[in-house]
Amino acid sequence: MNLSIKQELENRYEKEVWIDSTLGESLESLASKFQDKIAVTFDQVDYSYEDLNDKANRVANGLLKMEFKPGEHMVVQLPNSYEFVTIVFGMFKAGIIPIFALPAQRKNEIYGILQNSGATGYVIANSFMGFDYLSLADEVIEMGYKGKILVSGDSKTFLSTKDLYQESAEVLIENISPGSIALYLLSGGTTGVPKLIPRRHGDYLYMASQVAKRCELDENSVYLVSLPVEHNFPWGCPGVIGTLLAGGRVVISSVSSPDEILSLIEDEGVTITALVPVLANMCIDLLEYDDFDLSTLKVVQIGGSVLDPNLAIRIEEGFGCILQQVFGIAEGLICTTRLEDDDEVRFYKQGTPVSCYDEPRIVDEAGNDVSVGEFGHLITRGPYTIYSYLNGEKECVDEKCYFLTGDRARFCEDGNIQVVGRLMEMINRAGEKIDPTELEDMLISHPKIEDVQVVGIKDDNLGEKICVFIRDDEETLKLNEIRDFLITNKVAAFKLPDQIKYVSDWPLTNVGKINRKELKKMGEIV
Repeated sequence: MNLSIKQELENRYEKEVWIDSTLGESLESLASKFQDKIAVTFDQVDYSYEDLNDKANRVANGLLKMEFKPGEHMVVQLPNSYEFVTIVFGMFKAGIIPIFALPAQRKNEIYGILQNSGATGYVIANSFMGFDYLSLADEVIEMGYKGKILVSGDSKTFLSTKDLYQESAEVLIENISPGSIALYLLSGGTTGVPKLIPRRHGDYLYMASQVAKRCELDENSVYLVSLPVEHNFPWGCPGVIGTLLAGGRVVISSVSSPDEILSLIEDEGVTITALVPVLANMCIDLLEYDDFDLSTLKVVQIGGSVLDPNLAIRIEEGFGCILQQVFGIAEGLICTTRLEDDDEVRFYKQGTPVSCYDEPRIVDEAGNDVSVGEFGHLITRGPYTIYSYLNGEKECVDEKCYFLTGDRARFCEDGNIQVVGRLMEMINRAGEKIDPTELEDMLISHPKIEDVQVVGIKDDNLGEKICVFIRDDEETLKLNEIRDFLITNKVAAFKLPDQIKYVSDWPLTNVGKINRKELKKMGEIV
C-alpha cells in the first residue's frame, strides 16, 4: 500500500466527504430536532429520540464510572433489542469502541476476538434462544480472558448492564473526532476467528446517509431490523443509523423468523426491511399459507449473497413491493439498485455505488482493467472503504489503496454492476474453471428444481468435481436427467455435474447465508 496515496485520499475525504460529527454527537442533534418522536420500537414498546439519547448518556456515564476508558475496546454480544442500541450509543458517547459479535458465535471465535482486540469488556445476555451465555463467559475466562463481563439479565457472578444506567448528563469526551474509530465490524467467513473491520464516525455516518438517500427514507419511514443487528446491513445500510438520520422509526425484531418478521410488518406499518435470500424465500413460503397485510411495505432490500433472478421475481411478487438489490462489504463499498430501476436491473443486477466518491474497478489476474461486460475481480476504494484490518491483519489492498473484495463481477453497459459470486467459489475441474452461478441459473429453470446450489468437491483425479445440491424432501431427478437437461441447454461437457445430493434444508452460517463450506463437507461423504 502506498502511504502517500492513502494520506492524500484521507485528507480529501475528511475535507470534502465525511460528516463532521461523531455518532454520539449526531444522536444528540437528532434528539434536539425530533424530541418525543418515536425513534425505536421493540417488544411493542415505543422509545422516543429523547429517551434514546438520555439512556445513551446514562450508559456513557456508567461505563466511565466502571473505569472503562475512551479508546478501549468492548465486545458486544447481545441479541436484537433496544438495550443493544442504547448500550452501543452509550459507548459512542464515551469514546469506547464496540466490537459487534454475533449471538451465534461460540467460545473459540469469541475468545479469539477478545484476545486479538485486547478488549477490556465483554457484554452478553444471560441466555438467548436456549443458549447459556454465562457458561460461555466462564469458558473464555478459563481460556485466559481477564477483562470485565457485563450481563443483561440475572447473574450472580458478573456485573449487570442495569448498573450502566447512571445519572443523566451530557458526556463530552475529548479527542473523539469524525476521523476516530467508532466501531469494529466482523469480516465474513464461516470458520475461524473473523478479522476486525475498523469504521470511523464520519465515514460511517456518511455511508448510512447515502444509503438512506438511495432508499428515499424520510420522517415517515419505518425500518424493520429483521437480521441480527450487529451486521453492517441492518445497522447502517440504511439500517438503524440511516433511519435515525432521516428521522424515521426503527422497529426491532427479536429473532430472524418469518412469522415474527411478517407480523411486525403488518402490526407496525413497516415501510422497508432488509433480508438475505434464504430468509426472504422462507417468508415467501409462509405467505403462501398465511395471510398478512403487507400493504405499508414499499421496499424489501435483498443482500448478503448472490440473488437468483427467479427468486428476485418471486420475492417482489410475494411481498407486493419494490425489490432493491444490495451488494455490500462490511469493509466498505455499498451498491444498490434504485427504486425507479426497471425489472431487468432490479432482478438481474446489483446496482451502482451509493457515493460518487466510490471508485470500483473490475480487473484481471494481472490487475489490468477489463472491458465493459467482461467478468473479473472487483476492487474498490472510497471514503468509507478500509485500508487494513485491526492490527494490520491480512494485506487487503494493493499499492494504489484499492481494497481486494474477492468478488467476481462485471460492469454492464448501463453502468450497473453485476456480481456473480466469490472468486474462491470458482470450481477448478481438471484445469477448467467453472462458475457455479452459471449452472445454478440454468438448473433453477428446470420445472422440478426450486432451490439449488453447486459447489466443488475435492477429488484426487480431477482436483475438484462438480456437486449439485437440491433442496427437496424427495429425490425427483437423477444425475443423468440433470446432465441431459444441461446438454439440451448447450452447456459444455466439462461443466456437467459429477454428482447430485438432496437436502431437506440448507446449512446456514451465523449470518443466515448458505454455508458452502459445509456443503463441500457434505459432498465428500459417500
